[in-house]
Formats: sequence, C-alpha cells, structure tokens
Amino acid sequence: MTNGRRLLMTVFALVAVTGAGLGVRRWRAAHKKPPVEFDTAAVDRGRIVARVTATGTLSALVTVQVGTQISGTVQKLYADFNSTVKKGELIAKIDPQLFQAAFEQAQANYQAAQGNLIKAEAQERDAGRQFEREKAMLDRKLVAQADYDTSQANLEVARGSSAAARGSLAQAKAQLSQAKVNLDMTRIVSPTDGTVISRSVDVGQTVAASLSAPTLFAIAKDLREMQVDTSVAEADVGKLSAGMPATFTVDAFPGERFKGKVRQIRNAPQTVQNVVTYDAVIDVDNSDLKLRPGMTANVTFVAAEKDDVIRVPNAAMRYKPSPDIFSALGLPVPHGVHEPGERAHGGAGPGGGAHGGGGPGGGARAGGQGAGGWRARGGGGKGEGPSDKRTVWALRGGQPQQINLRIGLSDGSTTEVVEGDLHEGDSVIVDASTPEGSAAPASSGGMRRLF
Repeated sequence: MTNGRRLLMTVFALVAVTGAGLGVRRWRAAHKKPPVEFDTAAVDRGRIVARVTATGTLSALVTVQVGTQISGTVQKLYADFNSTVKKGELIAKIDPQLFQAAFEQAQANYQAAQGNLIKAEAQERDAGRQFEREKAMLDRKLVAQADYDTSQANLEVARGSSAAARGSLAQAKAQLSQAKVNLDMTRIVSPTDGTVISRSVDVGQTVAASLSAPTLFAIAKDLREMQVDTSVAEADVGKLSAGMPATFTVDAFPGERFKGKVRQIRNAPQTVQNVVTYDAVIDVDNSDLKLRPGMTANVTFVAAEKDDVIRVPNAAMRYKPSPDIFSALGLPVPHGVHEPGERAHGGAGPGGGAHGGGGPGGGARAGGQGAGGWRARGGGGKGEGPSDKRTVWALRGGQPQQINLRIGLSDGSTTEVVEGDLHEGDSVIVDASTPEGSAAPASSGGMRRLF
C-alpha cells in the first residue's frame, strides 16, 4: 500500500469520527430536557356559579304526635304504617271496661243526687208552709213566740239542705262528665288528614299516662308538600336569603336532582362540637311521592352567577415558585420569592395570595404592572390590602411572569378575573419541576387552599 493511499484512508477516518461526534452532540442538543418543566392551565371565558352546599333531612310540613291521656291496655289498632287516615277517624282503642264501670258509677251518683235534691226541695216547701201557719197564728196570739221561732229555723235549715242538694247534684254531674270524657278517650282518633309514618304500640300493650302522654302514632299531614331542614355553616349563612332557589339529591335517586325554594333561615343557632350552624328551611314539591321523611338531602344553593367572564384556575393562585426555578432558567430571582420554609417579608395573604410580601395579591411583579393599574404592596404580613387581589404566574415566552389580579366570583375551582393582564387562552403556571425531576416547592410553608 502506497503512502498516498494510507494518507487518504487516514483522512477519511478522521472525517468519519468528526462527523459522528457532531451528530451525537446535535442529537443530545435536540433531546436535551428543558431547564424547567412547567405544568400550566389555560385561562378561558365562560360561566361561573357560586354555590353553597349543605346537608339536611326531609320531613313533612306538619307532623302530629298522637298520644293518649289515659292509661290502659291497647285493645285494637285500626291503622298501621303508611295508612291514610282522615280527621276524626278511629285509629286505635284502649280497653274501656274500667272506664265504662266508672261512667256507670258516676251516672248512678248523679241520679242519687237528683233524688236528694227532690227530697230537699219537698222538705223546704213543707217547712215554708209550716212557717206561714205559725206566723198567722202568732198574729192572733194563738201560738207562743218560741213555736214561731222554731218553724222559722226549720225553714232556713230546709233551704240550706236544698242548696246543698243542688251542689251535690252539680258535683255528680261534673263527675259524670269526666267519666264520659275518659270513656271517650279510649277511642283514639286522628286529629288531622294525613299518613301514618310511625306506630309505637301493639295490641295488648299497656300504656301509662301518669307522667306524660305516651306517643302511639306519628301522622304526617300531607306528604305531597315537604321541607328540608339544612345545617348551613355560619360562614355561608350570610350568602343565603329567603326565596333563593335550591337543588338537592338523595341517595335513593342518585341520578335525579330535586328543586326547592328557601322559605326561611332560622335565627336559632345549633352548636355541635364548637361548630355553629343555622337551619335553612326549604319547601319541596313532592307530588309524585318519591321523597320520604327522614331522607338525607345533599343541598346546593346558588348564591350568585355570572356569564361570559374571564376565568382563572384557583390552582394558579395557590402556586408560588421557588428560587431554583429562576436559577435553572438563568434569570435573576425576583424580589419576594423565597426559599422553602423561609418566611416571606410581609407574608402571604389568605389563600396564598402574592408570591412574596404583601397581603393577597401583594409582592413585587416580575413582568411589569398589569392592566389593573395598581401596584402590589411590599409589606403588611397580616392581610394588608384588599382581599380581592391575588397574584398568578403566567408562562410567556417560556418564562414565568408575575401577574397581579383583582378577582370576583368563584365556584371553588375557577375564579372570575375582574381586572388584570390576563386574557382568554393565556397559560398560567400551576406547578413546576427542575431538570433532576424533583418538584419545585409550591409555596413557602406549604400549599394553602384559596377557597
């Protein structure tokens, strides 16, 4: 092999090695991971409905507890669960034997009192005639004064006996009326039209009414109209008002939503384990009788709603970048961005407002002042500044840019943008990670919910 040929082969080998190296470098450059991977969400336009949720229990508008005022043994039942009854209809009967005997005895006493009154009145009339005779004879000096006085006294005694007999008759009459009432009470009748929803006794059971009236039946007046008693948290009760529409679901019909309207919000607080709630009563039409008393209702109140507004995800307002993000991008760390665990000067407002100092929406801006025309506060660690101001980080040109906003209505997942440099289609950052794959801290001191 000649020297020229060897030189040519050497040149070819060097060119091949050089080309392979350039190809490897180009492949690595093309497949190199970006310094920071951002998770973003889109800003869109649409409808926002602010809702208040609560749980409640269905019940009839009027539920009557039917009891008994007398003690005795249940002799017969004429109504059962789900029975439809009318007002005055017999639904149960207490054994009337003892009360029947008491009534007959009172009736006999009344008749005896009537006889005693007749006797006393006859004696009074006889004493009156005797007194008149004695008086006439006294005028003619035919009887002694003592006999006249005796006849006068006998007349007064007879009158007193008649009065006592009339009093005894009245007492006997009252006892007879009481015995009649007790006998009538052995017949338990329905006080209203409705449906029996509860029966607490059986035939042969003894009920005692000595201390309190025992409950025999519970009757719902009309199950075609019902109500829901909801427990609304004190933080949400100010958003409700009478006449507000509401919807709810029950476990028995999970795919169906029922409609109602708030009748009243009761002022009586209910405190359970230091949690204060208020009863919002909802009227419900139950014409098809699907709903039953005692069902648990998951209620949703529509507190406010707006159409065609700019919406930003709430997760974007909770996100806070760490200094590692800017270092990986080769950017200076903006003022107000702190290491994880480091307390921000001024503190973040409620709900993770600004990234850095200031109350909600506070902190210095990384990308200039937004369209709102207001500048974030640098201090005020205790929520200084309007509570409707928040901060998000938008991804523009591959770099995070801090945007101050003034927010409005929220449905828990998205919030209305009232003022700020955000537009439909913008991408806002909800999370980020470094090239090593470790998630960038979401906030100093941990993520906090905004709503």
